[in-house]
Amino acid sequence: MADIAEPTWRESLAIQRRVILALLMREVLTRFGRHNIGFMWLFVEPMLFTLGVTALWTATKSVHGSDLPIVAFAITGYSSVLLWRNMPGRCIDAIEPNRSLLFHRNVRVIDLYWARLLLEGAGATISLIALSLLFIATGQMRPPEDVLQVIGGWFMLAWFGVGLAMFLGAASERWETVHKLWHPLSYLLFPLSGAAFLLSVMPPEAQAVLTWLPMIHGVEYLREGFFGSQITAIHDLGYMAVCNAVLTLLGLALIRIVSESVIPE
Repeated sequence: MADIAEPTWRESLAIQRRVILALLMREVLTRFGRHNIGFMWLFVEPMLFTLGVTALWTATKSVHGSDLPIVAFAITGYSSVLLWRNMPGRCIDAIEPNRSLLFHRNVRVIDLYWARLLLEGAGATISLIALSLLFIATGQMRPPEDVLQVIGGWFMLAWFGVGLAMFLGAASERWETVHKLWHPLSYLLFPLSGAAFLLSVMPPEAQAVLTWLPMIHGVEYLREGFFGSQITAIHDLGYMAVCNAVLTLLGLALIRIVSESVIPE
């Protein structure tokens, strides 16, 4: 009997792409359905959240420690929160409702996570771009001073969200308390993440503590790309990259351990 040839890396990549695309389509239909505006809720939902926070901050004349327009400040801040906070929420307990899919040979646990991560990342990114273009066109925001730096800051925040999501998603399959602890912790991290303030206006003692949080460096870097000389940004992307890499490696290691114990239905 002839041996079955192993697929080449190109063939494997093509199979992986088809699997992720199929899971993406299934996730879109499961979450948003075919009615009303359907998949457009992917980015309309985060846009509505961001607009709501922007309107609230504007109405209450919130102070953020600078002369920047509150609209621009809220959009750059809250959009970044949606990016890294929603990813773990979608990956925690993601295996159980999709366990039957693992019966298929080409579907693996990590594919379930990647489909959800790509979906959340795309929604937050489209929301940021659409709102920025809208408010730039209406004169309430200025165009970014350094678009490449904005992209770099957004990438670092997305990487942080991916690493955190994979780690917490896999950890939730081994420890039930992860699911219960993440939601209150994510709300506590929101006011500390730099979304509502500039790090440079905080007292030195507070800065020394807040700079331990990786996401705050990404927010400061992104805002520096948007506002440039209008603000004094404090960031250390090297530190953030190390934190992101550690989270990613821990997440991948946990996913491998979990994958060996998951029994498809």
